[in-house]
Amino acid sequence: MDKILIINTGGTFNKRYNPLKGELEVPKDGIALESILRYCNNTPYELLNIIHKDSLEMSEEDRELIVQTIKNSSCRKVLIVHGTDTMDVTATFLALHIKDKIITLTGAMVPFSIDTVEATSNFMMALGDLMCREKNGVNLAMHGAIARHGSIYKNRQKGIFELC
Repeated sequence: MDKILIINTGGTFNKRYNPLKGELEVPKDGIALESILRYCNNTPYELLNIIHKDSLEMSEEDRELIVQTIKNSSCRKVLIVHGTDTMDVTATFLALHIKDKIITLTGAMVPFSIDTVEATSNFMMALGDLMCREKNGVNLAMHGAIARHGSIYKNRQKGIFELC
């Protein structure tokens, strides 16, 4: 079984409430993912926590860091936890720069710290698909749909991702 590189970039998936500031913040740890991954005993993976931002704050340099992190890894399969607002932008950027890997982006619109269901289901759906997928490319996995980037979009009015 292929080892999977899991890159945690932050996003709503990871946000936790800071009672001192009265705000949801993106932490600089992987507690949410580690809580899910403890049930993945049969899945070889490497977890890297990088960037730690809401996706609306991500820059071109952040996306370049993701590309370099993927290129520097020997893993052929990559799962990226990313904020939902700009995961399509990052997916397009990755598709332009990486041709020899299988990459899936996922995230959550409700923080894991508030309700574990959406984040866990999106992550596990993405992980399961990635374990079976053999064709190189960049995909998104959200809300029961998995598709090549550009074929799935965030319907902001409904608050879900849908196939085009």
